[in-house]
Amino acid sequence: MHPLAIELLEKAHLNTRGLRSKSWDKFARPGAPVMDFVFTVCDQVAGEVCPAWPGNPVAAHGGVPDAAAVEGPEAEKMRAFRCAYQALETRIKLFTILRLEALDRLAIKREVDEIGHRRIVASGEPAP
Repeated sequence: MHPLAIELLEKAHLNTRGLRSKSWDKFARPGAPVMDFVFTVCDQVAGEVCPAWPGNPVAAHGGVPDAAAVEGPEAEKMRAFRCAYQALETRIKLFTILRLEALDRLAIKREVDEIGHRRIVASGEPAP
């Protein structure tokens, strides 16, 4: 994990103990935990073919610029991490307010795709 990502999460009072980057291979191989939803967020993944996830979860992509790739002063790097954090936090909040029990699988897929494609402005709020 990038040190600025850890710093930002800790400032948000989130537990970072045990966090680490993981390859999606860990979750796509036989015997992997079965998931209901898979969200990919790496901008580089957008054009790649995702694996066949065990259990056939609803999968959606919503790219977020790679904050770790930002070069320049420390303040600019931290700003990139804050923007990524805000975009992810907003998308997670939008997902958690979905009334999943009222939607069929196709409607859920449409909703999570829309959340993933929604442009998030610097304030962290969805763009109109």
